[in-house]
Amino acid sequence: METFYKPFRDVAGDYFDLIELPGSRTLLVLVDVSGKGVSAARLAANIQALVRSIASIDEAPLAFARQINQYLHRYAPDGGFATTVFIVLNREPGELTFVNAGHNAPVVSGHRSTTLLEATGMPLELFADVRYETGGTVFHGGDTLLLFTDGSTDSISSSNPERLLCEALVERSDTTMSNLKSLIDPAFNEDDVTILLLRRNASSASGV
Repeated sequence: METFYKPFRDVAGDYFDLIELPGSRTLLVLVDVSGKGVSAARLAANIQALVRSIASIDEAPLAFARQINQYLHRYAPDGGFATTVFIVLNREPGELTFVNAGHNAPVVSGHRSTTLLEATGMPLELFADVRYETGGTVFHGGDTLLLFTDGSTDSISSSNPERLLCEALVERSDTTMSNLKSLIDPAFNEDDVTILLLRRNASSASGV
């Protein structure tokens, strides 16, 4: 996995994690807390602790969304929220299951098609009883998974920044992350920027 992380201030409200699970599975988490600075960073740290705690008990994306949303709604300061993506990659069959809590849609780009992992529920913390749903897709050998926060798209000088991000995946070369980073225009950057890029090994049915 390749990552690009550029906080707007000394501390940031973006948080990402990769946790190995039993049975050749991996949990990917990307969180974008509203606001900036210390308060956003504190909430992101709380979410990180919750993710790590829940991962030791329950490994379903739906469990993360429900439990963390309820905790934040009860205990976190009013007025904030967090868009979040929880993805579990089962490497043996090459399947992705996910919950997208109001976040920018991650992109699965392959030789055959491009799939967007659209929102399956509202951002975390807004309401206690939000209904989240699980989505899924196949992650073929040679496919690329792109996750990003809105600081990335807001920093791209285009009326359709998501299209430019998708186009940067088409080449599937060692320069893909460099191409993605080159889209970020400092003149437009007013937020934390996080980009995660994951490729599945084309030569191995179980390799990532």
